[in-house]
Amino acid sequence: MLDIKFVRENPEIVKENIRKKYQEAKLVLVDEVIKLDEEIRDLKTRGDELRAKRNATSKEIGGYMQKKEVEKAEEAKLLVKEINDELENIENKERELSEVFKEKMMVIPQIMDATVPIGKDDNENVELEKFGEPVVPEYEVPYHVDIMESFDGIDLDSARKTSGNGFYYLKGDIARLHSAIISYARDFMIDKGFTYCIPPYMIRSNVVTGVMSFSEMEDMMYKIEGEDLYLIGTSEHSMIGKFINTISSEADMPQTLTSYSPCFRKEVGAHGIEERGVYRIHQFEKQEMVVVCKPEDSPYWYEQLWNNTVDFFRSLDIPVRTLECCSGDLADLKVKSLDVEAWSPRQKKYFEVGSCSNLGDAQARRLNIKLKGKEENYLAHTLNNTVVAPPRMLIAFLENLLQEDGSVRIPQPLQMYMGGKDKIVPKNK
Repeated sequence: MLDIKFVRENPEIVKENIRKKYQEAKLVLVDEVIKLDEEIRDLKTRGDELRAKRNATSKEIGGYMQKKEVEKAEEAKLLVKEINDELENIENKERELSEVFKEKMMVIPQIMDATVPIGKDDNENVELEKFGEPVVPEYEVPYHVDIMESFDGIDLDSARKTSGNGFYYLKGDIARLHSAIISYARDFMIDKGFTYCIPPYMIRSNVVTGVMSFSEMEDMMYKIEGEDLYLIGTSEHSMIGKFINTISSEADMPQTLTSYSPCFRKEVGAHGIEERGVYRIHQFEKQEMVVVCKPEDSPYWYEQLWNNTVDFFRSLDIPVRTLECCSGDLADLKVKSLDVEAWSPRQKKYFEVGSCSNLGDAQARRLNIKLKGKEENYLAHTLNNTVVAPPRMLIAFLENLLQEDGSVRIPQPLQMYMGGKDKIVPKNK
């Protein structure tokens, strides 16, 4: 959510930002919120005048009563009642307009960083750099579910019976590999100096609307029926929410946190849920990075975060590339965003395995996350990035480390989490 003062003083900048995101339907919101803001401020001014008048009149009542000027006291009481009635109407109107104002403000997109490439959708995202040599082996690389089934490592049919499409049972070496990757990711980030956290897996609605847009909320979040609680779609939601309504010391910045959680997502939209596969699913686990910092430090941390993911994947011998999100593909709360994509030897192309985002002060403004400055308090900046999210990451791992005999090589950093194994061998061929 933008600062209304900035919107008032720079309406054309806000509108141009909307145009660059190809969201022309939102242009009218700029003039609407400016008008609403003016009306709300006028109501506040009138309310302040009435309260001052009421206070003065109330004092007069006491004086009239002391002088036994009953008629004047009754007239003054009647005036106070009229003032209270008008104040009630004003306060009701102010609340009503403030709700409308907030709803409109929350869908006006954050001002993008000047370096964000302009484009309509994800087809116009810009490749930045490749890390590692993408290889297509001479032997066939099967579909990832077929690889998992060769290890008797996945059961989608049973999951459909218990839960429906978008769920899975992982078993044996594949389940162990899944857990090993998460454990390695945890220790990898601890070694980078991040504090390890396990957050709540449910959050209240005010936190949900603080960390994401309404459209994302509708498409992603599962609500707990009868309670003001939502299942998290990523631990970022809980981790940023941890700082709600806080004023932190500059000396305590940055807060660099890495968090584990299961994630739950409706996955509503064009992509849909796969009938057979674990690329897009309702439930998965993830190791996340979250940073809360001073505004001037957020560009630095943005670079550090995506580099951490690249380093993690390269340590497991998986080729990756970075792709900068263009304006039309940039979520409304984000200032700048970059996807990390892993190489798929089977598809002979890259696919997304993580996303790094600088949200500027957008989440901090919604959640009232401030830093204590020398002269006045100010809003922090927040950032997040995926370390790893199996089982999607398992697709990249299995495809890139599959050997011609059907075994899967285990890179050295992962071997200690796999009981010392340097490979896993299929049970079914």
